[in-house]
Amino acid sequence: ARRDVPVFLSVGYAACHWCHVMAHESFEDAGVAAALNAAFVCVKVDREERPDVDGIYMDACLAVHGHGGWPLTALLAPDRRPFYVATYLPPTSRPGRVGVTELAAGASRAWRDDRAGILASATDLTAALIADGDDGARPPDTAAAAEALRGMADAEHGGFGRAPKFPTPHHALFLLAEARRTGDESLVTLAVDALRAIDRGGISDVLGGGIHRYATDRAWLLPHFEKMLTDQALFALACTEAALTTGDEDLKRAALGTLGYVLRDLRLPPGHPHAGLFATSEDADSPGLDGHSHEGAFYLWSEADLLDVLGTDDAALARRAFGTTPEGTFVDEATGRRDGTNVLHRVDADALADPRFPAVCQTLFDARAGRPRPGLDDKALADGNGLTLAALAVAARAFGRPDLATAMRETADTLLGTFRRPDGGLWHRAPTDAEPGVPGLLDDSAFTVWGLLETYQTTFDVADLDAALALHADAERRFSDDTGTLFVSEAGAADLIARRPSRHDGAVPAGASVHLWNALRLAALTEDDALGDAARARLGSAEHPTGQTMRLRAALQADAPVTIVVGAHDAPDTRAMLDALRTVPGALVGVRDGPTARVGNADQTMTDGRATAYVCRHGACLEPTADPARAAALARG
Repeated sequence: ARRDVPVFLSVGYAACHWCHVMAHESFEDAGVAAALNAAFVCVKVDREERPDVDGIYMDACLAVHGHGGWPLTALLAPDRRPFYVATYLPPTSRPGRVGVTELAAGASRAWRDDRAGILASATDLTAALIADGDDGARPPDTAAAAEALRGMADAEHGGFGRAPKFPTPHHALFLLAEARRTGDESLVTLAVDALRAIDRGGISDVLGGGIHRYATDRAWLLPHFEKMLTDQALFALACTEAALTTGDEDLKRAALGTLGYVLRDLRLPPGHPHAGLFATSEDADSPGLDGHSHEGAFYLWSEADLLDVLGTDDAALARRAFGTTPEGTFVDEATGRRDGTNVLHRVDADALADPRFPAVCQTLFDARAGRPRPGLDDKALADGNGLTLAALAVAARAFGRPDLATAMRETADTLLGTFRRPDGGLWHRAPTDAEPGVPGLLDDSAFTVWGLLETYQTTFDVADLDAALALHADAERRFSDDTGTLFVSEAGAADLIARRPSRHDGAVPAGASVHLWNALRLAALTEDDALGDAARARLGSAEHPTGQTMRLRAALQADAPVTIVVGAHDAPDTRAMLDALRTVPGALVGVRDGPTARVGNADQTMTDGRATAYVCRHGACLEPTADPARAAALARG
């Protein structure tokens, strides 16, 4: 306002390839930077650090263009109202895309000559952003959502929709839950085919584990190579549940390989201000042989590279297993050219089953470790760490992995010790000696409670359940209003022009959906009818259910088996009961351990001194049993 110029806002994130391109082309060019600084007050925002800010202006971009992405470019009036939105812009104009330099000149003229028109546009666009946009409170129609996903399914390549393709593991989690409700095995197939396609595709890192951000093509071959913590956690969660449902060993391998990558490469080391927690992402770009950064340079291989590292016989096996070609399978997205490098992906089943194949992968992994690594965005955020905690806990109990249980316990304790605020809420990014903290958002609370709920079901330590209950109640106070609407941010944030409702899933589920899912599970464990009734009253269904599959998964919680085990959680017969139940997909298990137990009710008692399971589903409780196999059968339905 003091300079009487608009604001140029650029929103991006560390692992975003096109954010780096725009930074190199424009922000680091002295001439372009001078033009921007003359015309605007320039502000850069990390979308991961301030998803509340990003969400407002991304909504504006979607409203204007029908699509969005990063980098997000917005021109704002000094009071933060947007009047122009776009994504990546080149430094000078190209056919169909205005350049940053021309945008600066044109915006300056318009600000001088037609300010009234600009402010009117800002008023109209802001009014559309602030509008409620509620889709109503119709009963959730999970069958319609499943059929919509069936209609979106790519029968040839797996997954949903056309290019570009995002993993969206929450679609698979919903389909698996709906299949349990209906008995429709075709929904299991739909979910599993999508996960297998990701695992086979170039979007999956065959050598190091984990998945890349998304694929630019239908076949999942050509990824954008950034790796996001949230994607790893959600993919591991979906693969674990799918593996429990089907017994698929490849999905088990995918889940464990993804978590292995997270623990090996994203865990922050001793000496870091947030040591023991997990970094947010790894970049898409890394230095190549020419010394310049290129997208995917760390991951791509020419056939000459394979021959040099492996020798003749093993290189031939690798070529068959990974589907490499002399001209290369990697295609530059901008130019459409091939450069002789290949995206490794699982192709030939016989080659993949060859006894030499694991050693070939290890040799290539060791050789790749000598390359310059992609940059690590080492900030630790509560939402991503909460999701990772959930994934570690689910996999630890599903696969009987004490090492993952140890990592889960360390993560839970460090997460609460780092992100818990004195007022009972959470930080989004905790303060350090160098930087102030960023206050928490609904996603931080919802995802952390999810992680603590899964941790409780792995340890049955009542302290984990108590922490989940306390954080959930705190989130309810901070992020809801008198109508029951759940918002992304707390009321009264001075730097936001709108308080956005949390409704629709994106690459990660909506915080509101996870919050309601948490509420229904906490209510079932603790028999808190008021908590459950309030959550059910908020489970409306949108006109576009495929954008709310996590909310629909929450709606299916009413049909999920709730198993209360009565006994001392560390007693041998109780452990036998819990071991039988830990592989039941979708089960919610609590232990009523002593007179001060938080779960179940006083009428639930042991049978002849033996641990007893009380399985309840569809609003009714089945006959108690002290037989672990019988309990598991009842829980499976």
